[in-house]
Amino acid sequence: MSQTHFGFETVDERDKARRVRGVFESVAPRYDLMNDLMSLGLHRAWKAYTVMVADVRPGHRVLDIAGGTGDLASAFARHAGPSGLVVHTDINPAMLGVGRDRLLDAGQVLPTLVCDAERLPFADASFDRVSVGFGLRNMTHKDRALAEMHRVLRPGGKLLVLEFSRVAQPLQKAYDWYSFNVLPRLGRLVAGDEASYRYLAESIRMHPDQQALKALMQEGGFGHVDYHNLTAGVAALHVGIKC
Repeated sequence: MSQTHFGFETVDERDKARRVRGVFESVAPRYDLMNDLMSLGLHRAWKAYTVMVADVRPGHRVLDIAGGTGDLASAFARHAGPSGLVVHTDINPAMLGVGRDRLLDAGQVLPTLVCDAERLPFADASFDRVSVGFGLRNMTHKDRALAEMHRVLRPGGKLLVLEFSRVAQPLQKAYDWYSFNVLPRLGRLVAGDEASYRYLAESIRMHPDQQALKALMQEGGFGHVDYHNLTAGVAALHVGIKC
């Protein structure tokens, strides 16, 4: 029986998806508020930078994986225009529902579907851009997910992976103290859920660092991969080009 990590805990591979789903069902109603509190609003700047680097053009087809509350999908849709297509997906129905409602409130009607990034229900070479924002670290088989993202991209297409990463060494102790002392308390006070936010902090430490994720994307078939550290490495944007 294969095992993997759920935060710092070792669990059966088959159990991880269920437990991750439980985390995001719990935090979905307050997810955006908690992101603002957790990052002091910086996640909005990181997403804006991702949209700029994505360089979505009118008519482009974009797949937003782990799209959650729809921030990236909404921005991509504005750039793709009426001649383009942005597909908003997430494995978690609760998160997807919050995102769909937000998009509708903003007057945006996008295809929205529940799907597993490790088994994408799309044909080969279907999209010009694929994005995954703060979702890759929660996937059980990151290599399979990256291979699927590569498969559905057109040649010359671009994958954008925005994720928490390894912070610069001088900030490590302060960042760890904040993550394991302040963050769970914020989760308890604001969302009524301390355990889920402790998991989120642990999952960041178990995620591959900048160089390791770059290598994983190269192994997944991307011919050119680069990354951009954001806020001293608190987050990083990895960009892969399909040759």
